[in-house]
Amino acid sequence: MAELLHRLGLLAARRAWTVIVAWVVILGVVVGGFLLGFKGLSSSFDIPGTASGEVIAKLQDALPDFSGASGAVLFRTDDGAPLTAEQKNAITALVNSAGDLPDVARVTDPFAAQQQLDDRRQQVTDGRRQLGAARSEAESGQQQLDAGLAQIAAAQQQLDAGRAQAEEAPLPAAQKQAQLDVLDTQQAQLDQQRSALEQQQTQVSDGLAQIAAQQAQLDQGAQLLSFADAIRLVSDDGSTAIVNVSFGEPRLELSEDSKESVVEHFSEPVAGVQVAFNTEISQGVPEILGVGEAIGVAVAAIVLVVVLGSVLAASFPIVTALVGVAIGAMATLSFSGLVQMASVTPILGVMLGLAVGIDYALFILYRHRRQLLHGADVGESIGLANGTAGNAVVFAGATVIVALLALNITGIPFLGLMGTAGAVSVLVAVLIAISLTPALLGLAGPRILSARARARAAAAAASSPEASADAHPRRTARTGSVPTVGAARPMSTLRAVLTMVVATVALLVVAIPALSLRLGLPDGGSEAEDSTAYRAFTWTQDAFGAGANAPLLVTASLPADTAEADVQGIQLAVARELFSQDDVAAVAPVAVSEDRTLAAFQVIPREGPNAVSTEQLVRELRALPPVGGDLDLGVAGAAAINIDISEGLAEVLPIYLVVVVGLSFLIMVMVFRSLLVPLIATAGFVLSLFATYGAVTAVFQWGWLGGLLGVHNPGPILSFLPVILVGILFGLAMDYQLFLATGMREAWAHGAPPRLAVAQGLRAGRTVVTAAAIIMIAVFSGFIASDSVIIKSMGLGLALGVLFDAFVVRMLLMPAIMHVLGRAAWWLPRWLDRIVPDVDVEGAALERRHPAHHGV
Repeated sequence: MAELLHRLGLLAARRAWTVIVAWVVILGVVVGGFLLGFKGLSSSFDIPGTASGEVIAKLQDALPDFSGASGAVLFRTDDGAPLTAEQKNAITALVNSAGDLPDVARVTDPFAAQQQLDDRRQQVTDGRRQLGAARSEAESGQQQLDAGLAQIAAAQQQLDAGRAQAEEAPLPAAQKQAQLDVLDTQQAQLDQQRSALEQQQTQVSDGLAQIAAQQAQLDQGAQLLSFADAIRLVSDDGSTAIVNVSFGEPRLELSEDSKESVVEHFSEPVAGVQVAFNTEISQGVPEILGVGEAIGVAVAAIVLVVVLGSVLAASFPIVTALVGVAIGAMATLSFSGLVQMASVTPILGVMLGLAVGIDYALFILYRHRRQLLHGADVGESIGLANGTAGNAVVFAGATVIVALLALNITGIPFLGLMGTAGAVSVLVAVLIAISLTPALLGLAGPRILSARARARAAAAAASSPEASADAHPRRTARTGSVPTVGAARPMSTLRAVLTMVVATVALLVVAIPALSLRLGLPDGGSEAEDSTAYRAFTWTQDAFGAGANAPLLVTASLPADTAEADVQGIQLAVARELFSQDDVAAVAPVAVSEDRTLAAFQVIPREGPNAVSTEQLVRELRALPPVGGDLDLGVAGAAAINIDISEGLAEVLPIYLVVVVGLSFLIMVMVFRSLLVPLIATAGFVLSLFATYGAVTAVFQWGWLGGLLGVHNPGPILSFLPVILVGILFGLAMDYQLFLATGMREAWAHGAPPRLAVAQGLRAGRTVVTAAAIIMIAVFSGFIASDSVIIKSMGLGLALGVLFDAFVVRMLLMPAIMHVLGRAAWWLPRWLDRIVPDVDVEGAALERRHPAHHGV
């Protein structure tokens, strides 16, 4: 590989314009692909096979109107006064004309819906009054019937007594018969009256039964309404109204154009009224490059000028990195029409492309500059720099690419796609570093050095090759620095032990907050304070309660033979069970499928979407046994979906960490031909990783330094941030490890005592490691200024990760441990030494074949 890169470097330097034109053509092709293939990005995330996904699948079959995406538009008066009739009419007009917007299935008029709720509550009150009056009337009729029946009973008793007397009286037969005939006539009249009263009794009894049935039904409806008392679409003071917008497409398939059309439509001014849109509607594609990123690149440019000594040399890494970012980002976006792509996917590529693009070009350029300063020929120096430093660049880039591609093993589509996009950007950065950078160096020639530096180089070139070779033994592969014995002294053992203890304890202390780390997705309260999503979130919370920002959709599977008359009773049984749970503020039945096999309920938690209680409520609802023994429940909704995503990512994090750590160990065994050095490097990576987790938790979850960093509403950590940090920081950690440890190994292999070799390697690599780390930190820190909490947290996490790993682990902890281990650090069993391939990352064999001194 080193020989191939040496030839590539020489060819690129000699055919500089051909290489430059080739990259310009590639850039043009990618731009064309972007213009043709870019179809927009998604602001939503999903994990297949979650509990929420199963519920949504049922809804798509039975209640498709409730399976699509949904959002809310908030209207609030400027002065907090109740909305006037004119303002209500204007908002209603916007609602009525929104039905024709793309992908909009239905829009709820808050005033009509609130009036319906109020009417139903009034109907319950009126119904109870009417039923009370009817019952009083029926009961009065029953009393009259009871009195009439008592009178008939008394008359019957008298009639029976009269008949008995007539029959016993000693009267002539004709006279007795005449009395009996009169009594029979009276009996017939009495029987007729009794029959009439019995008919009236039947009517009264049926009426009372009907009243009882109506009362039971009314009580059920009243109880259902009481469960929904906290659900409102117009605030109690009348100043705020919610317009619910339902889309016909699932949230992952809903285009940004459809959201933007809703925003544009409802943004039409209404006098005296402000409007805001919640995150489901307003959250779009974050700005990829802004002021913060520009400042980060400017800081990187300053560092490059200081390290490389000239503006021309400093411009090359910036130019190549920007070209690589453009190619990588647009190449990724060109496939957005074929693959559902999350909005943060290209941003990860931009972050990595800028950082590693600048660093990789710096490695080669720094090596080339050092060789020129020691009198090397320009052309041969370019080839040698590309074959040695470029070889290490390829190896370091390959480790980052492998770590990013390993995100696909998580089984989470959007995370795997993010890793793939990042890997593409790193691959482009590597290819540009080993081809376009040599081409630019070939065009620049000796002008890559300042005038003073060129004078020193000329003086070095005038000296004899032998003197030059004696004065400058073979440099470490990645830095071009000179690990001479006189240039460095080993640290004391006491200092090494103290450094080990202090660095380890410091990282462990910083990692403490990670013990309380909670994962989640940002809600509207985490957005920038001047954003429409934040306004919608706070308005909703103030006017309708925190839980109104976290509605849950609960489904109940009904028996196949459910009768229509039984539906309300079933709804009441489910609603009663749901309302009895802790932290439930309101429950309302919202729909039943036509075949009466699925019922849907809206559940409003007491707290917001990222509250611990809401998360616990979702788990408790899912753990409930079937209501009544046969009504299985399912939970969906934006809050539940976010919880599912966070739990899914938390489950794959340990697996991914084990894979990456194991991979790092095997790679470093090949590179350093040692068992303890890879173990030290891997342990250091884990320490710096958990310290990064702790620092991010302290800022974004605990709120430390929140005012300084723009975190005004602490909450859970971005659910996929820990996994992303593992993949990226692993590659960068191995990069810095290669910088320093290869120099140590080379010094030791050339006869230096082990502890002196540690000092020589550290001295040889610290300048370029410091510069590379500062550039990384500057570029990543530029993203902290983003308004998007997703980008902000990624930028801070990556910046802190590089800070901890480069300056604490690689330049303090790792040299101290290796000093204490001494010769044992390079121990490798003979049997393993025979089977481990010699990758020669530092390009030692190439240097022996192609010395770079002038005139050779």
